[in-house]
Amino acid sequence: MRILGIESSCDETAASVVEDGQSILSSVVASQMSTHGKYGGVVPELASREHLRAIVPVVREALEQSGTRLADLSAIAATVGPGLVGSLLVGLTYAKSLSFASGVPLIAVNHIEGHIHAVVLETRRDGVLVAYPALALVVSGGHTHLFEVQEGFSYRLLGKTRDDAAGEAFDKVGKLLGYGYPGGPVIDRLAPYGDSRAVRFTFARMKGNALDFSFSGLKTAVLRWVESRGMAAEIAVRRALLREHPQPAVEQWLAVTPQATLDLLASFQQAVIAELLTRAARSAEQMGARSLIVSGGVACNSGLRSAARSAGLPYPVYFPSPGLSTDNAAMIAAAAFPKLARGEFAGLDVAAQANLALA
Repeated sequence: MRILGIESSCDETAASVVEDGQSILSSVVASQMSTHGKYGGVVPELASREHLRAIVPVVREALEQSGTRLADLSAIAATVGPGLVGSLLVGLTYAKSLSFASGVPLIAVNHIEGHIHAVVLETRRDGVLVAYPALALVVSGGHTHLFEVQEGFSYRLLGKTRDDAAGEAFDKVGKLLGYGYPGGPVIDRLAPYGDSRAVRFTFARMKGNALDFSFSGLKTAVLRWVESRGMAAEIAVRRALLREHPQPAVEQWLAVTPQATLDLLASFQQAVIAELLTRAARSAEQMGARSLIVSGGVACNSGLRSAARSAGLPYPVYFPSPGLSTDNAAMIAAAAFPKLARGEFAGLDVAAQANLALA
């Protein structure tokens, strides 16, 4: 069985053909990073326009790479939410059109569930079965959630961010310090050169659900640190470097980053990682998790991967490969296979939902 997946929830237009829930026959992603980088974040209207330009060639390429015709498909899966509603509409509407024209059934997929299935797909392909119940930490620029995942893929929300997502905090700190957008990958590359104990950050104390996250205070603490040290000239040098070199090498960043700033970056990253893993471990203990799934764009962070695998947790920890951590369509197709088995098809009247909840 082959499913065509289509993903357009934010700023990447993606299509993929997956066979039998574990074999990725094609995965095509058109990134909009160069479009949005100059603005320091995703501009929704520009994202929608870029999706309109890319959706047809991206889907066509995914089908051609996999040697698949529409008639060969068992289903067409598309992200229905959450995300930017204009972006969602482009991918979902095109999926509806293909479904209507070909008679291939349509499956609506939650973007967050797709991130969970990115791990399930790769572990199954490698002959590893995820033990349930599993704890899923979905952490990206738009989401920071903890879910209990039961066998058969039913979900219970355990905790979520009350303000900024972890990836958003990374990007905003990166932008503040002159590293451009997205700032998270740059911080991850520079953090190993700093002392993670040099700047002390405190955890947010949560009233109500102790498993919820908060990163706005951490972001504000960095802002206050920067303001107290008069770093405007230093930041201006980095911004000038970005104008001259859109993607500077690590050596170029190091040349314009004093040791005190490297220490700040290392300390900030360590604080975010500690916040994520502390609450994940607490959640896993409360629900009796037999495995931990970490997915989403921040799952690419090398510091988070290293810390999770060296934490001595009493259960296996699974990360997706970097290509399946960020937004992609293979995860959307993978999440559609259980729905296909249950006959959970969507009508052509299914609507995009910007704030769609998984549980």
